[in-house]
Amino acid sequence: MSETPLVVVDNVVKRYGAVTAVERTSFDIKRGEFLAIMGSSGCGKTTTLRMLAGLETPTEGEIRIEGSRTNDLPPWQRETPMVWQSLALFPFLTVVENVEFGLKMRKVLAKERRRRALLWLDRLGLADFANRNIANLSGGQRQRVALARCLVTEPKILLLDEPLSALDAHLKVRMQAVLSELQKELGITFVYVTHSQSEAFSMANRVIIMSRGRIEQIGEPVEIYRTPRNRFVAEFLGSSNIFEGAVRGVSPTAISIETAAARFEAPTNPHRPTSPGDQITFVVPEDRVRISPAGSQPSLNAIAGKVLGEEFVGAAIRVYVETDDRREVKVLVPDAEYRAGEIRSGGRVELAWDTRSAYVLPAG
Repeated sequence: MSETPLVVVDNVVKRYGAVTAVERTSFDIKRGEFLAIMGSSGCGKTTTLRMLAGLETPTEGEIRIEGSRTNDLPPWQRETPMVWQSLALFPFLTVVENVEFGLKMRKVLAKERRRRALLWLDRLGLADFANRNIANLSGGQRQRVALARCLVTEPKILLLDEPLSALDAHLKVRMQAVLSELQKELGITFVYVTHSQSEAFSMANRVIIMSRGRIEQIGEPVEIYRTPRNRFVAEFLGSSNIFEGAVRGVSPTAISIETAAARFEAPTNPHRPTSPGDQITFVVPEDRVRISPAGSQPSLNAIAGKVLGEEFVGAAIRVYVETDDRREVKVLVPDAEYRAGEIRSGGRVELAWDTRSAYVLPAG
């Protein structure tokens, strides 16, 4: 990927009357990357995407594509097509006519637009459906027609607004693979808005987490997962256990933390200087917690509790444990390991983790 950003969002604000949908926001989009923007409803992610598309105009700040200001540039002059959540296909047109539509608006001659449309239908495995009515296609097939309609114009950037939300679970997984492979093959920059953590983390090079119109964190999926910037991100992802306590001791490499349940250790965080007496928050990912029957050898960073229940999540079991201080802790255990063990609902267990598995949050 080039180091020169393809898109620069510079101090952008979007207001609708007295309501601020996007706070002062800045970020770059690299050429050829897959960027996902995620957050709950109303966080500003779709408004941000619409400003990139030219469907909304920033109230303040500017958006630059390849160095040129695009704030007042209409959508049809931006070359930033969007795949909509509803797909927005034309039911009165055939598959190939839907794909040709963008080229027709660009005054491409009929023979050339038909050639390019058929080429893209073939590329997406839809050549045999070219003359079908849209209503006679499956959800996954319609999704690929919407992709072909955007990609036939050969854009530098493709915007996708929750394009998989209406698909069944098995189709979502298949379309994630299609999108990922297509993006890598074409080298087109994808900007993808979603509610789904699994979609964002499985496909994107970088992820933006938004809340209340603000960016909470930008980074690679593993960075966000293992080192959330603040408590909001940790809670939003839902994959970490969150603990609070008072600092009792500090060494060059570790912090001793007293909580209501026990004393724990966590590695020092250069972005969160601490002194004895400070109140801090630290997280432990659910897949880094070990679970064993009560009476196991006590260890550092250990806490006792009772199993509340379990949840099957594919190749793993998520076990919910209520600790003796009435805190709920999640543990992710490989399915085979869990089935072979002695952990049962209602049983007493001990939880433990390595010091290096904990992460002290740099912000509140």
